Amino acid sequence: MANAASGMAVDNECKIKFLELKSKRTHRFITFKIDEKLQQITVDKIGTPAQTYDDFTASLPEKECRYAVYDFDFVTEENCQKSKIFFIAWSPDTSRVRNKMLYASSKDRFRRELDGIQCEVQATDASEIGIDNIRDKAR
Repeated sequence: MANAASGMAVDNECKIKFLELKSKRTHRFITFKIDEKLQQITVDKIGTPAQTYDDFTASLPEKECRYAVYDFDFVTEENCQKSKIFFIAWSPDTSRVRNKMLYASSKDRFRRELDGIQCEVQATDASEIGIDNIRDKAR
């Protein structure tokens, strides 16, 4: 069903792939894009469990917005292995204003569709999604 505020529906595949990431851990990350012709949010790219955070950041386009979820593994100060699922709203300064507005107006509804997100990051350039920032937010 379309979102009244932005007109964007969420493709069911988005929810299915997210559940696979969350429950089965079959993906390291998923990027999502808005397909303006279909008026819905769709799966863009999927990262395998072996892929790294650098692979994830390299998959984000320089001049286009995306939503992403990333399954971040880390070790706590108590030396415990943990994992947190991040929702990342990627809206680079170099993207078109219309593109930024479309993603901003659809973000909250889309994020609510993905039950189990533990941390959220809004990023406009690569420094905001640097590994140190992510690690700090995870703790």
